[in-house]
Amino acid sequence: MEEFLSFLEQCYTPYHAVALAETFLRAHAFAPLEEGGTQPLAAGGKYFVKRGGSLIAFVLGEGNGCKIVACHDDSPCFKLKENAETETEGYRKLNVEPYGGAVRYTFFDRPLKIAGRTVRARGGKLVSELFESGFSVAIPSLSLHMNRTVNEGFAPDPQIDLSPLLSLGGKPFEELLGGAISYDLFLVSAEKPFVYGANGEFLAAPRLDDLSGVYPAMRAIAGEGTGTRVFAMFAGEEIGSAIYEGADGDLLRATLGRIAAAKDVPLSRLLRASMLFSLDHAQGVHPNRPECSDPTNRPALGGGIVIKSHANGAYTTDALTSAVLKTVLKKASVPFRTFYNRSGAKSGATLGTIVLTQAGIPSVDFGIAQLAMHSAVETIALSDLSALNAALATLMQSEIALDGDTAQVL
Repeated sequence: MEEFLSFLEQCYTPYHAVALAETFLRAHAFAPLEEGGTQPLAAGGKYFVKRGGSLIAFVLGEGNGCKIVACHDDSPCFKLKENAETETEGYRKLNVEPYGGAVRYTFFDRPLKIAGRTVRARGGKLVSELFESGFSVAIPSLSLHMNRTVNEGFAPDPQIDLSPLLSLGGKPFEELLGGAISYDLFLVSAEKPFVYGANGEFLAAPRLDDLSGVYPAMRAIAGEGTGTRVFAMFAGEEIGSAIYEGADGDLLRATLGRIAAAKDVPLSRLLRASMLFSLDHAQGVHPNRPECSDPTNRPALGGGIVIKSHANGAYTTDALTSAVLKTVLKKASVPFRTFYNRSGAKSGATLGTIVLTQAGIPSVDFGIAQLAMHSAVETIALSDLSALNAALATLMQSEIALDGDTAQVL
């Protein structure tokens, strides 16, 4: 638990998440690969490849297929524009724009960090470096006395209301970046994780969607297992994945191609024999708004794993892949429930649907239930996190064989 909380505290952005994942994987004997390299892969070997804020790790095992667990490491927040500093009435502020679909009002009046990466000249090269501000900023809300209708409904204007307060003077913002030529910097919640509830059953923290999937999956691939198992963490999911390092790019397909070559099987055969486990969380039944959930598929926190389905393809689960996952969960003695959106409600999507555009693989969407999704601070049940750890450990140790409309789990 201590290591997980430390991971949450340090993973301000996907770049930080990849750096921490690399440290973890190296400590567990995973070797780095260069994209497009010719390094031979050994049977039983453990490897990882990274691209920007994304990383894929795998263990080269027996069999023709792979078990692939895919997560995302980005979260809704705000991104700094170039020429970010502005001034109003002596206040120095930062010019930001929304990244993904945040619950915007939750970012007011709380500690925020500036974090991401900067690019600077080092030894004749342009080098990307992690950045985290040594200070906090905040977005101050407007006094009730100046906005008497705020409790009747407030839609923050991103350009006007969401500019964080930087300072009342001092060094220009660009100087605080230490000579960076350019940057990918984000305004992120700096709240510390905390446990709450009469029985200590809830965990609240920023970016639980999807770092509380990333961390257990990363640990699971470093543990015991059978066959070829793959762990992927992608940036860009919250903005549609259509970026160079996102799931809609070629990183996963290229990595699977490398695995297929090492196994001396055609990539098409490898894909047909593989299965994707798209790990992203589900909206739990809200204690104050239970009517917002589906009448019969309404997972509450504390119910274990959630299997997600959608008639129009927002989630990739079908009857066969659902049955495979349910069989694994029964092996693990882990409880599970199902999730559907309330009919007529707009659905979110996951990495599963994006990955399938690049590599046609049977897929299932699953996760754990969550409250306050896309808020500056989100909530999960600690018992569900334990269930996810057990489920992933059993998944890695299970043999899964897919053949058209049939499957076997051993």
